[in-house]
Amino acid sequence: MPAENIHLENAKHDKLFYFVANVVVYRDDGRCLILKRHAREKVHPEKYAVPGGKLEWTNLDITNPTRMNGEVFDFENAVEDLLKRETFEEAGIEIESHLKYINSVAFIRPDGTPVVLVKFAARYKSGDIKLEEGGFTDHAWVNAEEVKEYDCIQGVKEEIEETIKLFS
Repeated sequence: MPAENIHLENAKHDKLFYFVANVVVYRDDGRCLILKRHAREKVHPEKYAVPGGKLEWTNLDITNPTRMNGEVFDFENAVEDLLKRETFEEAGIEIESHLKYINSVAFIRPDGTPVVLVKFAARYKSGDIKLEEGGFTDHAWVNAEEVKEYDCIQGVKEEIEETIKLFS
């Protein structure tokens, strides 16, 4: 019998993580988008980052899965949909659907929350930058050299360089 709702009753506490995905947005002029995080952010305040966010249970509506896999609810393209939504919410732009994998990292936030972060690259599709109010205070489109002038979260500079290589 399929699940009736999402819960943690059967979950093993040592197996619980936030799932977070980030995307380096590449523009055809060889530049990538970076966003300056607000000072109020719990993790990496005032550092430059790339769009992304947490997968939330509300993104997994068990009354509307993309398919049933036996008694398992499948939600295809959950990461792609997450990154499209977060990029639009955070920066006001659209990205292409096809993602290219960059890397991943597991870490522990300062508040003790364990996180698995998976990083991707995607091509810019359309729109003008409109920063999420209260989330970001500045942005820049940078190439692999220009990004070195910004105070970025560790790894962002290398991910920009990797993204430019992937799409060049």
